[in-house]
Amino acid sequence: MLEWLNYIIYGDVTLFLLILAVLVFVGALILSKLIAVQLRKTFTDRMVKEQLDIITKIVSYGIIVIAIIWIMPVLGIEPSGLLVAGGIVGLAVGFASQSIIGNLISGIFLMGERPVKIGDLIDISGNLGFVEDIQIISTSIRTLDGNFVRIPNETVFTSSITNYTSNPVRRFEYTVGISYADDADQAMQVIRNLINAHPLALVNPAPQVYVESLGDSSVDIIVRIWSPSTQWFGVKMEMLWNIKKAIEEAGIEIPFPQRVLWHGADKGDEETLQAQDSNSNGSRDS
Repeated sequence: MLEWLNYIIYGDVTLFLLILAVLVFVGALILSKLIAVQLRKTFTDRMVKEQLDIITKIVSYGIIVIAIIWIMPVLGIEPSGLLVAGGIVGLAVGFASQSIIGNLISGIFLMGERPVKIGDLIDISGNLGFVEDIQIISTSIRTLDGNFVRIPNETVFTSSITNYTSNPVRRFEYTVGISYADDADQAMQVIRNLINAHPLALVNPAPQVYVESLGDSSVDIIVRIWSPSTQWFGVKMEMLWNIKKAIEEAGIEIPFPQRVLWHGADKGDEETLQAQDSNSNGSRDS
């Protein structure tokens, strides 16, 4: 009975070696978990969450792979044969999953370059929204109307990315048209007073208020204001309404487009002109 227990399926693999292999594998799992927990405790305040997750996964999987490679000869398995077979299988899988590999490599590059981070408002290939999650294969964003869009990292890495919150401040702009009969200096002073009174309208960079052009039916005033990126949209909506009310309260007209159409002389004028022409022609004949 003991002699049978000393030999498992693989002949030379004893029960002791089998138990040792199991203990080594379990120990590697426990060690990988402990190291991952310790890395998170140590570097949580020093590294970005996405990068820390990648590092902990690489370390954890690396420990498990090393343990498996060490166990294989103990169990009588030659690693060289598996490497050849794994290479052939890996080559076949590689051809079948080029997009996955591309997304994986792009995800690693994105983790290193960090053009976006969770919480940023970005625009990728027409998808405008907030970054919800950055994984090794894909990036998820929440659009402004509440939809979730999953974008492959290869698309993210090769596309032009507009990040609206990476800079702490952001500018918005209005074109305010006033009537030609009103005082443009007064209108600009009203707008400047509003900007100076708003707590989230920044002094540096300085706002700009100036006449840009003389339109067909209005004097066009450009208003440019800087605000913190996180409050940009709310400040933009609030200031536009405040400017409209202040301009109207000051008695300044915001005109609508106007056109003056001339259709020539009316019917009575045409008959008068024709009669005059006939009289003048008769005088010349006599």
